Amino acid sequence: MTLVLEIEFLSGVAFAAVGPDSTEPDWPPQPDRIFSALVASWAARGEREDELRALQWLEELAVPSLFASDAERRRGVTVYVPANDASSAKQKHARHVLPAMRNRQERAGGFPAARPHDPVLRLCWPKAQPDDATFSALQALAHDTPYVGHSTSLTRCRFLLDPVVDLEKATMPRRSVYRGRLEELRAAYARFEQSVDKKDRPQRGMRVLPRPAPPTARANVFADGGQWLILEHVGGDMPDVRASALVARTVRDALLSGYRKIGLGDDIPEVISGHAPDGSPSRNPHLAIVPLAFAGFPYADGHVMGFALVPPAGTSILARPGAPETDDTRAFRRALRQLTKIDQAGRRVLEVRSEERTPREQAFGVDMALTFDPPGPASLDPARYTRPARIFATVTPIVLDRHLKRSGAERLEEAAEQIATACRNIGLPEPEAVVVDKHSAVEGAPSAYPSGRAPRWMNWRLPPSLASRQLTHAVIRFAEPVEGPVILGAGRFVGLGLCLPIDRRGDDAAR
Repeated sequence: MTLVLEIEFLSGVAFAAVGPDSTEPDWPPQPDRIFSALVASWAARGEREDELRALQWLEELAVPSLFASDAERRRGVTVYVPANDASSAKQKHARHVLPAMRNRQERAGGFPAARPHDPVLRLCWPKAQPDDATFSALQALAHDTPYVGHSTSLTRCRFLLDPVVDLEKATMPRRSVYRGRLEELRAAYARFEQSVDKKDRPQRGMRVLPRPAPPTARANVFADGGQWLILEHVGGDMPDVRASALVARTVRDALLSGYRKIGLGDDIPEVISGHAPDGSPSRNPHLAIVPLAFAGFPYADGHVMGFALVPPAGTSILARPGAPETDDTRAFRRALRQLTKIDQAGRRVLEVRSEERTPREQAFGVDMALTFDPPGPASLDPARYTRPARIFATVTPIVLDRHLKRSGAERLEEAAEQIATACRNIGLPEPEAVVVDKHSAVEGAPSAYPSGRAPRWMNWRLPPSLASRQLTHAVIRFAEPVEGPVILGAGRFVGLGLCLPIDRRGDDAAR
């Protein structure tokens, strides 16, 4: 198995110079430049400890092989420009203020650039075997690396594990990453931060203190850097988001049928079925199936673009292909193969069918393509839900564990208390504040319940075990960063109570 970093230059041009004073374009980009871009993404994402370990692991690997096409090159040129206006009092002759008589100063004109014949290049590390956590951390860094070289060199980056790589066509890089490069970059940036403002520049004899480490995000039962399996909607009519719990339950039923088809009907793992060996509801965290809706963007309408299988922490059922396998991993993949087919585009597609009525009173049939790598739309990117944050808002309403008994303002307090308990139940700290409301703070997310005269399909449809429970949206603030995903309440395993971090404005790219 070969670890591959794939980089696509989206504009078809790579702007980068070999060195600060060079006019030669740096094509193909060398591993040291690419490693620096990943380190910059690590810093921009909050300097997470798991991603730091992944970079340290990558730094220790052997020199990678490089696959890159030839390119048309544009060298930088030297131009001469007039200096600023001179003061005639300081010049021997007043004519020096005239533009034609001013001195010219040398400037670099035109940034070195390369237009590759193929905009995709690949770095390959043969026999490199990252564990699931390391691979997920590297993938998150790659997805958040918007450029390599100059900031106009827009890129799409991803890591993958390729079992078949023909290294005979690869070239060896001119420069590579050496041990200690990561700490070198961190130290250089710390010096830069200290000298950004002139008044803060270190004077002789001044001791420059290291920057304090960022606070570590508090994790929960669903947050361990684990792998999500994305089910992208590719065919059929996807039901309204208000029916997402029914679709999630149907997906779970399909998974159980897959185990029965491979002869493991009596040995379905508790983490998949949600039931203990005696048939009673499991008291342990198990697989959550959540909707990925077009929500949280300008003009969002909340339509469902797919679902995701979210395993609890410490499980290996969704180990990425090429990663070390367990018996549970192999059984899960065998069950999926029984349920899926390969379509004309080469995708493995799961067909989900149900005769149960949806909010629009129709049975549904949906085709969803399985992938570990987020497809293009931002709504399908798990990173939207997994990043650390202090403030979260519900996309799908929380199903309260108990009926509310109070009235008026006390009723809202009672709901907030139940939500605080739901946070503790999944390993989160006590919230600093909880605001409950009928409406969501996330654009595009439907209200928890409609007005009295609204059509019937505008109600949220719940599985029978949750049908009598009350729903509410909420905004939850913690005193410290919390690592997502945050999924709360009695319906958390069927996609209800799914929260989106709202500490800062998210991407408003393609939906």
